Amino acid sequence: MGTLEGSPTPPAKGSVEQSSPAAGAMYSFAGAAKILGVAESKLRYWAQVGFVGPSVRRGGKPHYSFQDLVSVKAAKELVDRGFKAGEIRKAIEEVRATLPHVDRPLDRLRVAFDGTKLVVVDEGSAFESSGQKLFDFGLAELAGHSIGDPGRAPGPPMGTSPDLGSPKRQAYDWFVEGTRAELSSGGEGDARAEQCYREALALDAGLAAARTNLGSLAYRRGDAAAAREAFEAALALDPDQPEARFNLANLVLESGDLELAVAELRRVLQTAPDFADAHYNLAVALERLGGRAAARAHLEHYLSLEPEATPWAEQARALIERLD
Repeated sequence: MGTLEGSPTPPAKGSVEQSSPAAGAMYSFAGAAKILGVAESKLRYWAQVGFVGPSVRRGGKPHYSFQDLVSVKAAKELVDRGFKAGEIRKAIEEVRATLPHVDRPLDRLRVAFDGTKLVVVDEGSAFESSGQKLFDFGLAELAGHSIGDPGRAPGPPMGTSPDLGSPKRQAYDWFVEGTRAELSSGGEGDARAEQCYREALALDAGLAAARTNLGSLAYRRGDAAAAREAFEAALALDPDQPEARFNLANLVLESGDLELAVAELRRVLQTAPDFADAHYNLAVALERLGGRAAARAHLEHYLSLEPEATPWAEQARALIERLD
């Protein structure tokens, strides 16, 4: 959104985290889908809505670390058992915090869940359960299936509609088709994407990510009022969705309400502390308010998350020099 000189970055483009303890292996959406037995479209949907997804980038594209595979597998088990998204997110955060500190061989470790907590346990240790153990799975078995990364499995061609007569008539099918349509250049792709997102919402009115993407489409066609309405609707459904709040903060920043933009961007970082673009845009707002030291700190954090030579990274360095 806007030009480079002292302006906010475009809509969300992901964040970078450290890779997992499993030899730094990385897997594409297609590879992860085959390993985990989850439809690639569902993985992309989960990642887009900020539920659970890839945390590393390679060649500018998102990839799953081994730690991410563990998190997605656990999330799938919890979804299948009917747990709510908030409960699942909390459980995943707990196990992700544990994995980087585990130094035992994978063949001795399991992830276990008793209905209350999700933990990494040693094969030789007793699992202190607060109830009936609902599931567990071994990390060695998962690692054994993680060798290699198969190419993308064939999917429906771009521009086709999901099969409305099949059991797969799910909102995420339309949602994923919408994200594919957005890859097309020109207004035709955006028009198709909007149709798909509205179809998704007709099936699932609570699909916050579809409202976020409708807001982005509205912004691209110059309708800031419709964009803001869509982002606010998404946040009413999912207050913790960082993409919607980030895009709303950008609109607020462009309107000149710096203090509100700072508040919204700080809320983004509370939910997603490694959201690189939020650090950049927060630095822009803070610098305009006179908070030079805080702006510099967020610019440095941005560069630690986005170390590659990009126009935005170059601009961040230029802004740091200006703050010195």
